[in-house]
Amino acid sequence: MRSLANGITFELIGDGNDYVGKGLSGGRIVVRPPENSKIVAAKSIIVGNTVLYGAISGECYFNGVAGERFAVRNSGAIAVVEGVGDHGCEYMTGGVVVVLGETGRNFAAGMSGGVAYVLDESDDFPKRCNMAMVELEPVPEEDDMLEKLHHHGGDLMHKGMVDVAGDMTRHDDERLYQLISNHLHYTGSPRAKEILDHWVEFRPKFRKVMPVEYRRALEEMERMRMGIAAE
Repeated sequence: MRSLANGITFELIGDGNDYVGKGLSGGRIVVRPPENSKIVAAKSIIVGNTVLYGAISGECYFNGVAGERFAVRNSGAIAVVEGVGDHGCEYMTGGVVVVLGETGRNFAAGMSGGVAYVLDESDDFPKRCNMAMVELEPVPEEDDMLEKLHHHGGDLMHKGMVDVAGDMTRHDDERLYQLISNHLHYTGSPRAKEILDHWVEFRPKFRKVMPVEYRRALEEMERMRMGIAAE
């Protein structure tokens, strides 16, 4: 289950082993437990180690926990998962990762690009995050978010409210909500539904993992763009 072409969705009902999505270059991977399963997905392994190793594009939704070294060297893929083991997002250079649960130690080691959003209900994620190259930021509330949700009937799926792979310095509230909405749509995740149903309570518990130099480069590019536009 590795590279897919754009427009193709691969859905696995069950669990995957190591290297799911290795070198992913398009398409969509969905892994979820059977509907009649008795397991609690948010506390159960659904895919193995080194998932999304070296992925460059595409999207993945895993209704369960991933093993160690999740999204290592990811340079452009988008993923939602309900927990990860040690060394998550190691050497990541691009893309977006959303973790709806706990991480192991050494998260974001060598992470120089992309962003991750981690649900930190225990308020101890900083102890498990490697802070050598990243900063932790809150996900700020956007003033018109509730109005947008009302306008779209509470469903942001495919509404295109925000380019989830666009400007990583803004739109965190919308991007995060949209990706969790996608996760619910594709996997039926009870965890995703709980978070969306109580968004006002859960949003402040997310931490945005942002590489310091990546932010500086994006801001510099934006200043240059605005300077050229002004001319």
